[in-house]
Amino acid sequence: MPKILVVEDEIQMASALKDNFELEGYEVTVANDGEVALHTICNNNFDLVILDVMLPKLSGFDVCKAVRQKGIETPIIMLTARTAEYDKVRGLEFGADDYVTKPFSLIELLARSKAVMRRSIAQKKDSPSHTIVSMGRLTIDFDSYTAVIDDNTVKMSHTEIEILKSLWQRKNETVKRDDIMKYVYGIDGEVTSRTIDNFIVKLRQKLEIDAANPKFIITVHGVGYKLIV
Repeated sequence: MPKILVVEDEIQMASALKDNFELEGYEVTVANDGEVALHTICNNNFDLVILDVMLPKLSGFDVCKAVRQKGIETPIIMLTARTAEYDKVRGLEFGADDYVTKPFSLIELLARSKAVMRRSIAQKKDSPSHTIVSMGRLTIDFDSYTAVIDDNTVKMSHTEIEILKSLWQRKNETVKRDDIMKYVYGIDGEVTSRTIDNFIVKLRQKLEIDAANPKFIITVHGVGYKLIV
């Protein structure tokens, strides 16, 4: 079942979009402001994001830009009452895949959504071979953000895989917590080293045979972590 995130601060509009997409067989999550939307996108895997431009806390433009800067390629359709050509171009330059202006036809939005998801699937099939690595109990596809243990899919958040990727890129080296935070959240990320520590605990539970005695993700006290491969 395809998963869609609807980001819309108008409650009635959000509810209507959720109901209509669910009738079409989609699993729908709703976010009502930009900050919640960004956090939700970064920690889940969606097949499509319907993203309003005029949002509290962070605009849709800011959310789209931040998502693309983090390397997240989830298809995005911008949704707004703005009709100026400049705004449409701006959204596309930030990485949106399509742009629909209000008022709109639900039939048109559904059709555009299906088209965008079809293009995304086709692009993935045509893309070069993925970066697939094995570490501990996990086999991870860093490009599709998926992981398996013994051919069984493991539920992992986007952030968990990004942290693993940051360690993998400097495997057998000590990586500072600050460097991990900058890689995953960007320079302006409002997180603490404790946040990274909590994610490492979750990763060890999936990666290590004995999480209490890790052999792969080693703590370098007072500095950060080292991935041994």
